[in-house]
Amino acid sequence: MMVETAYQRYTDPSGGPLPGAISGGVHRFFLRVYYEDTDAGGIVYYANYLKFAERARTEMMHLAGPEYGNLIHRDGYAFAIRRCEAEFLSPARLDDLLEVETCVVETGGASLVARQIIRRGDTELVQLKVKLACIDRDGHPARMPEKIRKIISTLCQS
Repeated sequence: MMVETAYQRYTDPSGGPLPGAISGGVHRFFLRVYYEDTDAGGIVYYANYLKFAERARTEMMHLAGPEYGNLIHRDGYAFAIRRCEAEFLSPARLDDLLEVETCVVETGGASLVARQIIRRGDTELVQLKVKLACIDRDGHPARMPEKIRKIISTLCQS
């Protein structure tokens, strides 16, 4: 029930989940495993952990600063996965409440590296290391705009 308490802490007055919270350079995002996330055996299909991690990174960026939305729509930049390493430690199952912890551990001129851990309570289920590249409208590598670099610097674990 420890996880339920943490999850309830991040809900709006109508009961819907918020996009998590950032504290000390770490973003925490909560989600529940739905039937559509599982395979025939009732456990989370491995590729869905990547979707969970993507949702968490997106929510982290939206929480960090309003400029993130403009990055794609107005300015024509985006982040694309360059490399992803995943270690699957234990399965999640239907109706489990999961926490995705994300922190930026490295930044470069046109890239960043994030560490993500997906947990159920105190049990680590998946560990991810994701390298993201900043790209322009044509899909070419691009230096991160200064305003985005500033946002990301607030997400770096101290």
